[in-house]
Amino acid sequence: MADTRNGSVQGGGNAYAIDLGNVTKRLKLFYSHWKETNTYYWGSSDALVVATPPLACDDLRYLKSSALNTWLLGLEFPETIMVFMNKQIHFLCSPKKASVLEFLKKPAKESVSVEIVMHVKVKSDDGTTLMDEIFRSIRAQSKLNGHHTPVVGYIAKEAPEGNLLEIWDEKLKNSNFQLADVTNGFSELFAVKDSAELTNMKKAAYLAASVMTNYVVPRLENIIDEEKKVSHSTLMNDTEKCILAPSRIKLKLKAENVDICYPPIFQSGGEFDLKPTASSNDHSLYYDSTSVIISAIGSRYNSYCANVARSFLINGNAVQSKAYEVLLMAHEAAISQLKPGNKVSAAYQAAMSVTERDAPEFTRNLTKTAGTGIGLEFRESGLSLNTKNDSVLKSGMVFNVSLGFQNLQIQTNNPKTEKFSLLLADTVIVNEKPDVVTKISSKTFKDVAYSVNEDEEEQEKPKPTSKVKSNGTIASFTRTLRSGKQELSKEGQRRQHQAELVHQKNQETAMRLTNGGYGSGDGRGVGRSSRDHIAYRNVNDIPTSRDLMIQIDSKNETVLLPMYGGMVPFHVAMVKSATIQQEGNRTCRIRISFHTPATTLSSSLKTLKIPDAIYLKEVSFRSLDPKHSNEVVQHIKTLLRQIKSRESEKAERATLVTQEKLLIAGTKFKPIRLPDLWIRPSFGGRGRKLTGTLEAHVNGFRYSTSRVEERVDVLYGNIKHAFFQAAEKEMITLLHFHLHNHIMVGRKKTKDVQFYVEVMDVVQTLGGSRRSANDPDEIEEEQRERDRKNRTNMDFQNFVNKVSDLSGQPQFELDLEFDKPIRDLGFHGVPYKASVFMIPTWNNCLVELVENPFLVITLNEVEIVNLERVGLGQKSFDMTIVFKDFKRDVFRIDSIPSTSLDDVKDWLNTTDIKYYESRLNLMWTPILKTIMDDPEKFIEEGGWEFLNVEASDSESENTEDSDQGYEPSDNASDSMSEDEDDDSESVVQSEEDTEEDSEEEEGESWEVLEREATKADREKGDSDSEEEMRERRKKKAFGKSRIPDNKNPRGGPPKRAKFS
Repeated sequence: MADTRNGSVQGGGNAYAIDLGNVTKRLKLFYSHWKETNTYYWGSSDALVVATPPLACDDLRYLKSSALNTWLLGLEFPETIMVFMNKQIHFLCSPKKASVLEFLKKPAKESVSVEIVMHVKVKSDDGTTLMDEIFRSIRAQSKLNGHHTPVVGYIAKEAPEGNLLEIWDEKLKNSNFQLADVTNGFSELFAVKDSAELTNMKKAAYLAASVMTNYVVPRLENIIDEEKKVSHSTLMNDTEKCILAPSRIKLKLKAENVDICYPPIFQSGGEFDLKPTASSNDHSLYYDSTSVIISAIGSRYNSYCANVARSFLINGNAVQSKAYEVLLMAHEAAISQLKPGNKVSAAYQAAMSVTERDAPEFTRNLTKTAGTGIGLEFRESGLSLNTKNDSVLKSGMVFNVSLGFQNLQIQTNNPKTEKFSLLLADTVIVNEKPDVVTKISSKTFKDVAYSVNEDEEEQEKPKPTSKVKSNGTIASFTRTLRSGKQELSKEGQRRQHQAELVHQKNQETAMRLTNGGYGSGDGRGVGRSSRDHIAYRNVNDIPTSRDLMIQIDSKNETVLLPMYGGMVPFHVAMVKSATIQQEGNRTCRIRISFHTPATTLSSSLKTLKIPDAIYLKEVSFRSLDPKHSNEVVQHIKTLLRQIKSRESEKAERATLVTQEKLLIAGTKFKPIRLPDLWIRPSFGGRGRKLTGTLEAHVNGFRYSTSRVEERVDVLYGNIKHAFFQAAEKEMITLLHFHLHNHIMVGRKKTKDVQFYVEVMDVVQTLGGSRRSANDPDEIEEEQRERDRKNRTNMDFQNFVNKVSDLSGQPQFELDLEFDKPIRDLGFHGVPYKASVFMIPTWNNCLVELVENPFLVITLNEVEIVNLERVGLGQKSFDMTIVFKDFKRDVFRIDSIPSTSLDDVKDWLNTTDIKYYESRLNLMWTPILKTIMDDPEKFIEEGGWEFLNVEASDSESENTEDSDQGYEPSDNASDSMSEDEDDDSESVVQSEEDTEEDSEEEEGESWEVLEREATKADREKGDSDSEEEMRERRKKKAFGKSRIPDNKNPRGGPPKRAKFS
């Protein structure tokens, strides 16, 4: 009976039916390949013999015979013998299998002109007679080919199993045929996958990578966090169950089409085997310091395989970190060579070159191959990625790129961590840009390196585990920062973490500056010049006129001026300005100025190529018809605006990146729709604005209204960030897309596209009377607004969920995750002109999506943040964001309330962004220019630490101490003034400040006068309370940098002089 466990079968009249269209296509490919490469791959064979053994339910094995069954027929036919010849195909099988294979006769005859001959074997027959009939047909075919001894190709490495195949093998070897091993022929035949095969492999890869990301990694983190004892074999069994039931990780893949390639592999504790035949033992998972955990997962979909493997470092030391980084670079180098036309050996050679260059001491530990071909078989013979394979890569080949370091050693006191190994594996499709179909499982160092905070044994709290973040720093799952036995304050924790970031941030900056990576520009190149402006191609095209008066030809955008008895045409683009001036009651003068070589437009004029040309700069006309003159001038100005707008739009479109076309969802997939949306920026133009519908298609979104011209396509691949913000305190619910490259919305070029719905009407009650709080109409209206808001939020949420579910289906080119703002972390500020509420998001962005212009800052692109105007008594401070691209202008957010200072610091600290504080606003343009001009000096002088005022100004700390222990006495007042004078000297001052200080020294300062007044008040018994004195002192500390006018000792503005 045909086995459907690993095959994709189409239903028909029988219990098992075959996809005849697929059989027809692949029979043609099979026979074509056999004829064209018979000498090279198929041993010049007259016939090809394939014997499929019985099923082995307890064993996962990969056989060329089973692979041919699945590839050609879509089903596996165990205990079946197939013999392919030029004019015939013979099947020796049971009656049930023969009833299924009968349907092949017609398509085989029509596609490759071969006859299907069935040899039906009953249970009581050993099949000897039927085999003799097949052998006679082989000899007859050989004679037709001119061979005295038939050449029969067979799969030499497959040993016969079962009574039928053993008899066949014995008769074949005793038949005096010349036998040739055609294993490589089948490998070459299966190597290049068609679109259906690639789809199956993408699904298998997505399953394996999803299990690794969504099940294995969280499970390992949970085990380490809670210090559980779980064996490798238990992890293997649990992971296998997860693979066989994709719904456990919310994948919409049919369980009957899914299988494992091999039992999942988990290794730790110093015992590692990087071969594909490795197994998970019964030892417990070992995750002490400097240990390594290796996990490998292989899955199958419709019999097609995919593989992924990752290594996880626990408190990795310098040697382990270096080894992993080198392995990662070598792995990426190998993948980058999998392009059509390259040799197979180029992949391993690239990996070896990286290792020899960056870590020659690890070269002898590198695995001997960089992987193998993969498909219906987990390891396709003949496609090993080693130095000896000179086969040429072809588009559509698929490889399991598996690379590792075996048995590296480090110096530790723990025998279980003295030896360690590392392994990385991904499934890659050969293409001009190699397609890593398991890329959703991250292998970057930040996502595989963990830090376990090993507290002393007597502490009852569990060990907090942490993962390295995007910038290489460590963020704890359970953060327990301690100083001795007492917990640090929140400020102490921040300072400690910021101190940890200093070295790392300076190191990253130094590396980037050394490699010249401080700015990449916009990459758009030089813009194209405008087209030549020509009024008329031919003299005969100039319209004739009896009246010698100024005329406008709107169609050709031309001004016709009367000169010397004729009409002379000038293209409107040549006009610089047109004005009219009234000279009397009935006369006026029209003045028209033209562009000349001295103007900015001259660079695009073709006439400038003629060096001796004479240019008309200006003409004036006197008219007795003011009405006509005004119409002419206004018409010229209108045409100028139209041309300017058109040229501007053309220039903007010229800088756009060409994008692929939107693939509209077909009949099999109904697009996901969200109706009645507004768009920002709007399309513009005249007429009433209309709402539109947002649809999710195969590779992007489409927004369209009832007007044909109002349409916007946003491709998934162009979306850098996608945000969903439900209406809470706002009046709109929105979806916002921040793009990689600009697109055109109407006539506007933009990187931000937003679709929104107003959840409540913006209305204003014109009546002056106030409504009662218990007014039933008011209560009913509020309830309707709440219902509308909740309904709108739910519609948007359902749309987001459905789009997110598409990412689980490989036929969609979708790698999109909707980010959401975290309102509790929001703060007010002025990023542009108005104060708005900015909110951090879950995926490390800072956004403001309600007011226009929008704000989207990606924290991964941020180098440092400087908090400016931070000081005692300030009501607000500014935030300056310095980007990693130093050629990009810094971004400043002004007037953030000082009450939000601690919250902003906490947010920056938890996102591992190094921040500094300063009392003044800095001039960042010259600072960044200085850094780019001499990066080595910047690095030598401590990098960004020049911003650390606390480290360079110890007097400020003394001032803080004096604040804590302040007592209103003369001595305290004196010391206070001295400290403040010292502080004022530490702040960078301009020459004007210095001059003002020198002028102040000539008379008594404001501080001296204040102290004298305080002393006099105290002697009278009217001294202020301690709290009032403390408040006064804070105000003085805030205002000490302002030098009072000597003529007004109270420090206020001088009075205006009065005229007597």
